Amino acid sequence: MSARNEASAADALAVAQGAFYLATGLWPVIHLPSFEAVTGEKTDKWLVKTVGALIAAAGATMTMAGLRRRVTPEIALLAAGSAAALTAVDVNYTAKRVIPPVYLLDAAAETALIAAWAALLAASPLLDDAD
Repeated sequence: MSARNEASAADALAVAQGAFYLATGLWPVIHLPSFEAVTGEKTDKWLVKTVGALIAAAGATMTMAGLRRRVTPEIALLAAGSAAALTAVDVNYTAKRVIPPVYLLDAAAETALIAAWAALLAASPLLDDAD
């Protein structure tokens, strides 16, 4: 794969993950009742909205970097690290029965994102020395 194709793949992945994070992050901020209908009632609504806003901010950053064709190692780390953190929370707290099993759907999506970044980074010296 050429360096430009690797960059294009990183750009596309950043935009896709960013859009996913924008949508899922803004959802509880914009309409908490529908979010709770899917994920279960929350006691600390302010915390749900805070986490959503942070996920949306990360998503906006990833989207902007991808659209500007400026996916750097730092953006890749933000993307893969965010996906790993959310997967860990989803799996851990579902196993402890703190959150409902619907969160395992998010864990599956996050795991796919981690795998995509890992495959891209394994094949791409471009992100080792982004311009």
